[in-house]
Amino acid sequence: MSSQKGLRWRKPALKPILTSQANKQVVNVVDEEGEEPLSPSARLFHEPNFNVYIIAIMGCKNRIYPDLIRANLGHTLLRHPRFSSLQVEDRNGKLKWARTEVDLEKHVIVPEPEPNSIEFPDEWVEDYISNLSKTTIDRSQQPLWDLHLLNIKTSDAEATVVLRIHHSLGDGSSLMSLLLACTRQISNPDALPTIPSKKKNQLSLCGSGAGRIQRWIVRLWWFTVLIWNTVVDVFKFAVTAVFLMDTETPLKASPGVELRPRRFVYRTISLDDIKLIKNAMNATVNDVALGITQAGLSRYLNCKYGEMRRSSGTAEVENNLPKNIRLRSTLLMNLRPAAGIQALANMMEKNTEAKWGNWIGYVLLPIDIALHQNPLEYVRRAKTTVDRKKHSLEAIYTFSIAEVVLKLFGIKGLMINFQSYVNKMTFVVSADEDTIPDPHQLCQDIVKSLELIRDAVKEPRARQT
Repeated sequence: MSSQKGLRWRKPALKPILTSQANKQVVNVVDEEGEEPLSPSARLFHEPNFNVYIIAIMGCKNRIYPDLIRANLGHTLLRHPRFSSLQVEDRNGKLKWARTEVDLEKHVIVPEPEPNSIEFPDEWVEDYISNLSKTTIDRSQQPLWDLHLLNIKTSDAEATVVLRIHHSLGDGSSLMSLLLACTRQISNPDALPTIPSKKKNQLSLCGSGAGRIQRWIVRLWWFTVLIWNTVVDVFKFAVTAVFLMDTETPLKASPGVELRPRRFVYRTISLDDIKLIKNAMNATVNDVALGITQAGLSRYLNCKYGEMRRSSGTAEVENNLPKNIRLRSTLLMNLRPAAGIQALANMMEKNTEAKWGNWIGYVLLPIDIALHQNPLEYVRRAKTTVDRKKHSLEAIYTFSIAEVVLKLFGIKGLMINFQSYVNKMTFVVSADEDTIPDPHQLCQDIVKSLELIRDAVKEPRARQT
């Protein structure tokens, strides 16, 4: 089909469906700056075993009008040079950005399923998104992004927008800021959305002599602990790269996971529940997110090991988990403040400069796999782990050797992302279907874990243990 020009199949995908396109619309972009080489981090995402795309899923409460979307892309998203440039090789085989004419027919795709062919809309949309992981975009034919408009009513939205972007275009933090910069307030169509900011508290060194000495001692101790934590983390990182492997569990993917399709499932939970736990335990939203993830993974693995016991003829027990499971996650950390939405809006409107690119560090995060009688223990341990990692320069170190890190650890069989919006929190499970054939069950285990931790917080005795 014409909308699939420039696509290359990774593996046999689902049966293609017809797509509709308006009259051919081409946006002319003038190459004023010449060709710019890709940064080392951008080139890294073109490695054969690390060809990574970002998939953003947005639910809409109203039907989507493709012509309106196309009309607005020309003076918003396409004004960003990365979204209007090809990635071409020079004489030395090095990739460079080359400005080009953007044909929106190749980028804006509107599926048209046969009438009455969708019996289960939620599953249809899920299958469609999963099918995107089976294809790549040919960088020599078009800029590495496309937009899929699904006017299919699901249980969560009237319509769904799926934006697929190659990771070489930028990191998640920059892309989120860019998307916000493309929007406007409903109450004031000319105004950008407002984002609350947190003011940093600065430690003053002024005051009396005794107080000043005390503050210098605190800072010296803080710096000493920072250096110690960094040395320990870097040592553990090196040991892991050489021989310290994770325990073989049902979550560990087999070789070739980077070439297999993925399944994307999500659940939306109450942000108020997250904040209730956060405030009761003097934690952060990230601490709670990690806590419920650890609890959910523990429930999921306990069920899987129980199935193994049954299949081997052994009686299943309440706790089927092996002792001392070593399971670690690669946590991505943004190393610089995201580009402000005002700066990105100015860049698209006035061709000014703004911070952009992949500035990501990697942290090895130990995952607590156990069945705790007190559900709050998951959040306590998560907070301890996160606080410890915050006081370390491990992420900066791994950023400096990003190519080595990605080649050593590569694509994993499971990725979990959290995103808050208004009073909701949505977590997305991206799973290799060969490794995790039932990602919906994992989502349910995480939701159940949140409910148990929330209920435990409401019990006065639990907060005092």
